[in-house]
Amino acid sequence: MRKNYNYTRRKLYLPEYGRHIHEMVDSLLQIEDRTERTRQAKAVIAVMGNLNPTLRDTEDFKHKLWDHLFIMSDFQLDVDSPYSQPSRQDLTIVPQKLPYPQTRITFKHYGKYAQRFIRAVAAEGNAARVATEVMNIARYLRTKSYEFNCEHPNNDSIIRDMRIMAGRDANLDLSAISTMRSEYRPGMQRTPKRGKLQRGGARKVNKNQRGQQRHASHR
Repeated sequence: MRKNYNYTRRKLYLPEYGRHIHEMVDSLLQIEDRTERTRQAKAVIAVMGNLNPTLRDTEDFKHKLWDHLFIMSDFQLDVDSPYSQPSRQDLTIVPQKLPYPQTRITFKHYGKYAQRFIRAVAAEGNAARVATEVMNIARYLRTKSYEFNCEHPNNDSIIRDMRIMAGRDANLDLSAISTMRSEYRPGMQRTPKRGKLQRGGARKVNKNQRGQQRHASHR
């Protein structure tokens, strides 16, 4: 007995329809009469629509079924379709290649947007707005540095990094950053409440008194 395994059969273009639907499409290619081939193709479309009966009456779904019929025939089926027959090039759309940024990040722990912010502020003409934005960027750099290094840099290092990211030609007044106070506050150690101290102290006193009494009784 000759066994017929699926791996010996041809590849299914749309496996969700199953092999029987693909065999029906293959039988359409053997029909020489175009009118009869079109009539049989419509019958195959009806069978394909029965797989999703809730969607078979919608116009978009019928269009999709005809497209699937041509795909399963490897675009070799020649019938009178109510819709334009798609080509292999129409369905195999090659996505556009996205441009990958090649710019070098000066300080990776600050991120690439920090350098853009600084250069955008350097090109700003309003002096009051520049002063405000410079302070905001300095606070942002301090926060990002803490996230990466778990320590807050001093003002001099922030000024140095901002000058490097701004570029040699940028003219920024960063003197206000030298007086910027750190918003970081170290965690305060929790101290026990007075009541607990008093109760604990009373317990220690009672233990000392009991020890003294026992020592005196042994004498």
